[in-house]
Amino acid sequence: MSRIAYVNGRYVRHADAAVHIEDRGYQFADGVYEVCEVKDGSLIDMTRHLDRLDRSLNELEIAQPMGRRALVAVMREVIRQNRVKNGMIYLQVTRGVAPRDHVFPAATVPPSLVITSRAADPRKAARTAEDGVAVITLPDNRWERVDIKSVSLLPNVIAKEKARRAGAKEAWLVDADGYVTEGASTNAWIVTAEGSLVTRPAEHGILRGITRAAVLDLAAREGLTVEERPFTVEEAYRAREAFITAATTLVMPVVRIDDHAIGNGQPGSIATALRTRFHEVVERVG
Repeated sequence: MSRIAYVNGRYVRHADAAVHIEDRGYQFADGVYEVCEVKDGSLIDMTRHLDRLDRSLNELEIAQPMGRRALVAVMREVIRQNRVKNGMIYLQVTRGVAPRDHVFPAATVPPSLVITSRAADPRKAARTAEDGVAVITLPDNRWERVDIKSVSLLPNVIAKEKARRAGAKEAWLVDADGYVTEGASTNAWIVTAEGSLVTRPAEHGILRGITRAAVLDLAAREGLTVEERPFTVEEAYRAREAFITAATTLVMPVVRIDDHAIGNGQPGSIATALRTRFHEVVERVG
């Protein structure tokens, strides 16, 4: 079956989907995006994802492409047409198509909206989580407004490629003071010797991860201690456990950072439990 994409009001074959060459997303990375998990046919934490999309659009002064009810209807239709039971759905909104000029086009230019969805095998991710993943550390050279989920991801792409070449799954980015900010496409966590979860505050320097927020909810329900504070690379090396979170990875145990095994070099019990129970606290929209 051919995959189907939604592009500016039309459902088209994925292979034929296209936007204009002067779309500002293509010309300037002038746009934002969201990725939402699909599990058992339901959208996971959809409200939080769409709230964050609204915030990103507002921060960049990009108009809403359509009302929320209509947007949700399109998302459901894309999932239905692609027969996705488990996987993800991707939304991208740009400032639209206009002659190439750095300044914003007229307010009459409509934003562009692209939505795609694809299936994923949860058993594959589960097998990865059983072994855990490795991360490397790199200097964080991104722009300051990483709280906006912008499609401008070139530093993230380079970091991710360096991780791949090093045999790692992710790159943790490190600020000028030696503190981990976040992963190239994930939020970063460690567990102290005392069992406290530590993750950088989502006030400056990181994206407000939706999966991160769900893990905070789960930790509160389970009575786990959480410290929202910066942590150094050296502290991460000495951590009892480490893990990453994102809609595409959920809670993924980290067993190695650079050349340092974390804990006993195996997925930790806290990260594993959080992954197992993750969907108990999330919103499901069928």
